[in-house]
Formats: sequence, C-alpha cells, structure tokens
Amino acid sequence: MYSGELEVQAKRKAIAVLQDEINRILNAARELATLPELMVKKDKPKIKNALEQISTIEEDVENLRRKITREVADVGGLIMNRENILNTAYTMDEIAGYITGIAFKLSNVKPSVLKSSKIDKDLTILMELVVDEIYKLNEVIRNLTNNESNAIDIAQETQSIEREIDIKYRQTTIKLLNEVTNTKELLLLKDVIEGIEEMADKCQNVSDYFIMLALSL
Repeated sequence: MYSGELEVQAKRKAIAVLQDEINRILNAARELATLPELMVKKDKPKIKNALEQISTIEEDVENLRRKITREVADVGGLIMNRENILNTAYTMDEIAGYITGIAFKLSNVKPSVLKSSKIDKDLTILMELVVDEIYKLNEVIRNLTNNESNAIDIAQETQSIEREIDIKYRQTTIKLLNEVTNTKELLLLKDVIEGIEEMADKCQNVSDYFIMLALSL
C-alpha cells in the first residue's frame, strides 16, 4: 500500500473521531439552550440533569481529543496537515469548555432577574443560533469524506449564522445594561452573553479548519 493511500486512510480515521466529537458538542449545546427556560420555571431537577449532561459530554469530548492526539502521533509524519487536524480537535474541546462555563454561570443567576428583565428569551435565541451553527458544522464533517464541494458550501453558511449571532449579541448586551441593575447578576449575565459570542467565534474557526481539511482530501 503506497503512502498516499495510507495518508487518506489516516485522515478518514481522524475525521471519524472529529465527527463523534462534534456530535457530542451539538448535544451539549442543545442542553444549554434549554437552561434559560428551565431557570425561569425553577425546574431544579431538570436544571441539575442538564448540567450533569453537559459536564459528562465535556469529559467525553476531552477524551476524544486525547484519542485523536494519540492517533495523529502514532502515524507521525504520514499526515501532512496533521497540525490542522489537531487544531480542529483542540478548538472543539474549547467549545465544550465554553458550554460548561456558560451553563455554570447561568445556573447561578437568580431566576427572578431572568424573568423580570425578560433576558431569558434573548439568551435562548442566542443559544439556539449557536446550536444552528454547530449543526452546520456537523453537516460539514458528514460530507467531508464523500462530497468535499458540498462540505465547503455548508461551511461557508456558518458565516451568515455567526453574523446573526454578532447582531443579537450586541442587542442583548444593550438590553442587559438597561434592564439589570444588580451588579452581581449583571456581571454573571455579561459573562454568559460574552461566552456565547466567543463560542460562536470558535465555531467559525472550526468551520475554517473543516474547509482546509476538505481541500486536502
């Protein structure tokens, strides 16, 4: 078997792990998007379950990142763009970390503040937009090994979602500053909103990495 075929096989194996990783991140993002409503309803059992699910998924993603690091190390110089694969895996690991951090901070906000300011609905919209962005990434990686052109087209669609998130982020920040006066709650919610926006930027980075992977296959 010639080296070019071995490289393709190694890349496909790495992509399979990345796909597993993005699937888990998508599930975590969906759990996160349910939190604002659960907080307002004060549904403690479901809040606890969502937080536990998110924490477990973060551990799973970290384990997958370690797995792909080992596999790339095992093939050594066989994969020419191994740095891109590792950057993708590590950035997705960061996204999982953002989800956990956002969930933790949001769970410490007083439900009464979310309800009175009606900021819960804005947070849900922001989080659902990020879910859409991650879903697109999931579609990209599903197309990487059999339809590279389609994968690139879908990856570019994440840019329009990211722009929507930027607009909503600015609107929600202004609303937060106008509606929430308690310093502690203001800071927590500010961190939550900024975390969502930064997570969206990380998703865009992953989209760019996926495009580079598609062009190398």
